[in-house]
Amino acid sequence: MPAWAAALVGLVAGAVALGVSWLVAGLVKASAFPVLVVGDSAVDLSPSWLKEWAIRTFGEADKIVLLSGVSVVLAALAAGIGILASRDLRYGHAGLAVLGAIGVAAALTRPGAGLADTLPVLAGVAAGMVALSRLTRRALASGSDSPRPPTGGAPERRPAAGAEEPDHVLRPSVMRAGEDLRSFDRRGLLTGLLGGVAVAGVAGAAGRLLSGGAEVDAARVGLALPTPAAPAGPVPAGSDLKIKGLSPFFTPNRDFYRVDTALIVPQVDPGDWTLRIHGMVDRPIELTFADLVKRPLVEADVTLCCVSNEVGGPYVGNARWLGARLSDVLREAGVRKDADMLLSVSADGWTCGTPLDVVMDGRDSLLAIAMNGEALPVDHGFPARQVVPGLYGYVSATKWVTEIKVTRFDRDQAYWTPRGWAAKGPIKTQSRIDLPKSGASLRPGRTVIAGVAWAQHKGVDAVEVRVDRGEWRQARLAEAPTADTWRQWVLDDWDAVPGTHTIQVRATDATGYTQTSEVTAVAPDGATGWHTVEVTVA
Repeated sequence: MPAWAAALVGLVAGAVALGVSWLVAGLVKASAFPVLVVGDSAVDLSPSWLKEWAIRTFGEADKIVLLSGVSVVLAALAAGIGILASRDLRYGHAGLAVLGAIGVAAALTRPGAGLADTLPVLAGVAAGMVALSRLTRRALASGSDSPRPPTGGAPERRPAAGAEEPDHVLRPSVMRAGEDLRSFDRRGLLTGLLGGVAVAGVAGAAGRLLSGGAEVDAARVGLALPTPAAPAGPVPAGSDLKIKGLSPFFTPNRDFYRVDTALIVPQVDPGDWTLRIHGMVDRPIELTFADLVKRPLVEADVTLCCVSNEVGGPYVGNARWLGARLSDVLREAGVRKDADMLLSVSADGWTCGTPLDVVMDGRDSLLAIAMNGEALPVDHGFPARQVVPGLYGYVSATKWVTEIKVTRFDRDQAYWTPRGWAAKGPIKTQSRIDLPKSGASLRPGRTVIAGVAWAQHKGVDAVEVRVDRGEWRQARLAEAPTADTWRQWVLDDWDAVPGTHTIQVRATDATGYTQTSEVTAVAPDGATGWHTVEVTVA
């Protein structure tokens, strides 16, 4: 069999393996799909600097890049397995077994994994072996249709050394003892490949349907939001300056940043969802989604920010949230006095450690079910997530939350803490220039400089702008309904003259703290420095 044909056999056998594994994962657990468990393990084993590089380089596409990379590696390995199988089928089966062992090991290391999580891998490997055997045999026709060496008559004459061999001379195929003579069959290969692709496609499509995504989407769309017991007040006039290119006061759901470790968004049916609150409490609680929506719900305008946000970065957004107060639920459970941490768990096993005193100090810490007037998007935690003003998301904003353990920082660690990040992550006062963009070419004359600033649960009191390291000038601030949201700001009378100019911004919060000029990285507890852009006026 030619190498290209053997590689195709390996690729299609690999596709069958993945299709069947997806089908079984749909029956068992969608997150047990082998590509995902291997990808998740790669994320967990990667050093923090590599994760930060991926977020910085690829942004919210980092998961697509990782899964694409895993898929490319698997495709290359499958092609190699096909080539090995063309030489000896046992070699191909051994290659699939090795990949299966890696997949089983990865599946068993996932949080809360059991033997059932290995079934998609095992079923996929078995299907891959069957497909590899059948495709290899179909590509090799029976020896009865193959040219035979001459029998009887004069012995075959070989050309003299250095002479060319005549085209009509047939050499017998190499045979091993006990084997039939077989030759490459293009038609058999083509029909076999088409059949394998069909099996892979049907199995994969069935797996996708069984994973429950369609049902969850339907449940989300059909959810009627309860009327809040404590609605948020109207947004004050002047909260949104409505300047083209400036971030709006409320970030549309479709534009709200997403940074998490979930390679596939958990599909959680609200009918099956429960939240378990346990640990250092007097009365453990388990809430269903029906229980949650019956509670007195609160609306709150809160800006969220990711600790991975570089100075001037995009991972910050403001929304109106609807949910139950987390502090009320915790009081019902009877939190013990020596507890100081909430260890929350996502549906995909990710963990988050939140300072208990922050949640209980009266701020609008919510178990949110809605965002900007609609049920939470699946990407942002449907059916329920945590929202805690003033803390970076890695210590507060658990999406798809299913469990909260009341505990202590000296007893438990969340996902990011052993990876070098601070256990507590209060958001640092920051500001960003939205207009003009860095690298922009401007016309001379009066030019608008505008952006947003945030200091959640403290509030922004002032924003200052300077050009070319000149004097700091006070920007005009938009209104803000609470200290938990960002504020727009604008300086609309800069007289831009021809040349290259550097613009910088800094904010001062309500405690009197002004942003430091010292530039630090996002790790271990958030970046610092002044956002700086360079523009050209001509």
